[in-house]
Amino acid sequence: MSLSELLRVGGARVLEHVALGSRTTYRVGGSARVLVTMTSSTDLEELGALLFSCDFPIVVLGNGSNLLVADGEHDIIGVYLTGAFASLQWRDERGAVAVDAGAGLDLPIAARRLAAEGIVGFEWAVGVPGTFGGAVVMNAGGHGSDMAASVVSVDTFTASGVRTWTPDDLEFGYRSSALDGSQIVTSVQLRLAHGDAKEALAQIKEIVHWRREHQPGGANAGSVFRNPEGDHAGRLIELAGCKGLRVGSAVVSEKHANFIIVGADGSANDVYRLLTTVRERVREATGITLVSEHRFVGFEGAS
Repeated sequence: MSLSELLRVGGARVLEHVALGSRTTYRVGGSARVLVTMTSSTDLEELGALLFSCDFPIVVLGNGSNLLVADGEHDIIGVYLTGAFASLQWRDERGAVAVDAGAGLDLPIAARRLAAEGIVGFEWAVGVPGTFGGAVVMNAGGHGSDMAASVVSVDTFTASGVRTWTPDDLEFGYRSSALDGSQIVTSVQLRLAHGDAKEALAQIKEIVHWRREHQPGGANAGSVFRNPEGDHAGRLIELAGCKGLRVGSAVVSEKHANFIIVGADGSANDVYRLLTTVRERVREATGITLVSEHRFVGFEGAS
């Protein structure tokens, strides 16, 4: 199936030559040949098969909070889920709370809404600036918990159609899962509990305060590297003398060494060159090869 068919059927839902970098939290980088916006299951039914029949790779955007897009235009299909894909519903189920979240919903929004309703166990997610779709793909986590702690199933759309994944199917690990990007996550189901709304909101306030005190602002994508087992990437980066290291428009944060900040008129390629320089210096200094938490578009062989 050709791209022209996707454009014809998609109409206003499919745009050409769309900036992606500005849609990431780095706010720099290149563009996609096509961006498809879907707001309902009807959109998915009409366009899903066409997406997978095109020759271009599919990149699901979410909030772009761990995405680095190389400068220039790329022959990819960007997919953005919103509308009904950003819904949040819950119900009592056998003494617990069953939560259904759309893949396009922001984790911090969900964390606050659930806490205010006295639904507990997801407060940690207020500090993760991503969407549910990306969060289950990478098993996002923080403050002592992660997605694996509460996910009971994930629904995806693939070239083969709709699939529901169980926790065993997902094979959650540290910042990883069996989801590999060849699927479009559409919804996530959680199992949480009833609790005290005041305590939950107080915990959220504490997490937000901690992050403001310990993590930098500015255009960044959160932690650049995973923590090696038994250690912290930030400590290793600082040990290698990389705190404050700059490459062009990108700099390693002085506040937290596992963050890279890029200037408003900066370059995604500068971020990537700095990231690879930091990894090499840490390897030389410690013998440890850091693994990035980012997803990369347009950087050949990036990891």
